[in-house]
Amino acid sequence: MKWEKLGLLYEVNEGHPLLLSHASNPLAVHISGDEFRVYFSGRDIHNKSSVGWVDIDIISKKVLEIGSEPLISYGPGDSFYSHGISIGNLYKGPNHRQYILFMAWQIRGGNHWRGDIGRLELKDKDAIYLSPNAPFMSTDQEDKISLSYPHVEFHEGLYKMWYGSTIDWSSDNGEMIHVIKYATSKDAENWEKHGVAIPYELGTAQAFSRPTVLIDTDGYHMWYSYRDGSGTKYRIGYSTSDDGVFWKNHLDNVGLNVSNYGWDSEMICYPFVFNHKGERYMLYNGNDFGRKGFGLAKLMR
Repeated sequence: MKWEKLGLLYEVNEGHPLLLSHASNPLAVHISGDEFRVYFSGRDIHNKSSVGWVDIDIISKKVLEIGSEPLISYGPGDSFYSHGISIGNLYKGPNHRQYILFMAWQIRGGNHWRGDIGRLELKDKDAIYLSPNAPFMSTDQEDKISLSYPHVEFHEGLYKMWYGSTIDWSSDNGEMIHVIKYATSKDAENWEKHGVAIPYELGTAQAFSRPTVLIDTDGYHMWYSYRDGSGTKYRIGYSTSDDGVFWKNHLDNVGLNVSNYGWDSEMICYPFVFNHKGERYMLYNGNDFGRKGFGLAKLMR
């Protein structure tokens, strides 16, 4: 596998005070032709994230329009998303409504950050609402500490979710253990959890984030960010599965790494992979969790 980097697709425009930096967790939604709306999580001066957008021609790589203000912002201080919204993917529920699950950030009383999973409803491309105005999935006996970055696909009559869960804030090498787990649902409302999906190993891959999944005739494909605990910043990993339950890692066959210099020379993270006109593309972030914006890569056949 080999990805061709096509450059920094969108560089952050320091306009609205809630979107001063970052275009993290890019999510591409097809509009028409070669035009996609890319939703992202931008930050204010306090590093709290809200949802912005930009319209892009994916073939010419031209920015067509930039949203002048966030579609939805982080919540008040006592809310479950008081410190930010980090978006996952778009999917349709059984009611034909369009949803985006997100990681809802919180920091309480100077304690460590933690997350729940919230749900947004996309009414149309310019209107996003909380649905409901409460955590959609929170910590429980299976996930006792913190949740993050969900991805949902409807396949074989089931809604299938891969999501992040913290096992420990610090391991023997000082890095947290944050893994990708699996859950299923018949109605996209009530979820049965099935435990860890992606194999993890201290010193190899132990801190995962932002899974993105594609399903084709070859099976299930997942890309994600990961850290190994050595102090190296995020890299993008790749795993495959025949059934979406049991996965095999291919960390040495991702075909995409940091550049020698520039906006993605220290870190690559938060991938979103999608198909268009017979080609496979990846949106991804670079240094400092996407401070400069997001880039585009294309899978070489």
